[in-house]
Amino acid sequence: MSYILDTNTFIEAKNRYYRMKICPGYWNWLLLKCGTQDVRSIDRIAHELSKGSDDLSVWADAHPELFHKTTDTGTQGHFAAVANHVANLPNMKPGAIPSFLSGADPWLIASAMQTGATVVTHEVYAPDIRRKVQIPNVCIHFNVPYIDTFDLLDTLQAEFVLAA
Repeated sequence: MSYILDTNTFIEAKNRYYRMKICPGYWNWLLLKCGTQDVRSIDRIAHELSKGSDDLSVWADAHPELFHKTTDTGTQGHFAAVANHVANLPNMKPGAIPSFLSGADPWLIASAMQTGATVVTHEVYAPDIRRKVQIPNVCIHFNVPYIDTFDLLDTLQAEFVLAA
């Protein structure tokens, strides 16, 4: 099984529990798992990360192999299905749908649909939310599995141990 990472998994890790200077093992683990095709992300997430001017944007720019293209016909077709579904969500606050569709999130889901991957995100299922389109809400509609970073680490049996 493969896993595809949302922007927030990178940003949360960098800002909080796996800061790049404190836990370089996490970032090396991501690259190791990318090499085995277990973990990846997409070009549109890389674009979002590169907008920053910090260690994470530099790291993302230095590792393009982690970010797969979304230009294939299959992903494009799945994006159309995601966009159609989201465009028809009832009772959303003004701006919620265009905001979602203009970002990387629908492409993340479309790529997972195309490849059979599990989406990794820190967003949570919230069926009654109207101010923002949540990734898990759309994943559930399309039967795309999703988990958070901690479940990913547990599932892939990651261990970050202090060297002797």
